[in-house]
Amino acid sequence: MEFKIGNGTLHLPSLDITIIAIISIYLLLKWSKGLETRRFTIFIYFLISTYIAPVFSSSSDEKEFQLWFPLGFIIMFFYLNRSEKYHPLKMKASVLGLCIALYRIVLHYIG
Repeated sequence: MEFKIGNGTLHLPSLDITIIAIISIYLLLKWSKGLETRRFTIFIYFLISTYIAPVFSSSSDEKEFQLWFPLGFIIMFFYLNRSEKYHPLKMKASVLGLCIALYRIVLHYIG
């Protein structure tokens, strides 16, 4: 969306991205209240879980193909399962990050 204000313009993300962001922030704030200490770690686990990386790349004369993988979630999953400070809310934040990562992968392949 684009709003013209005087001599400038205000650019906002599309409606689906805005709704996803609002829901994600609401859930993260709600889950962070469930931890007694270090409530900000929920956000860190979420942000790391959204990381995607190409694991395979192939190109031809006409097209280039990259296989993307949610690497951040795999790292957080193994870290949380091996850690003594495991908490279900941290895993929920990581799964929410996985959902965002999968959405980004789908957008990458569609667009």
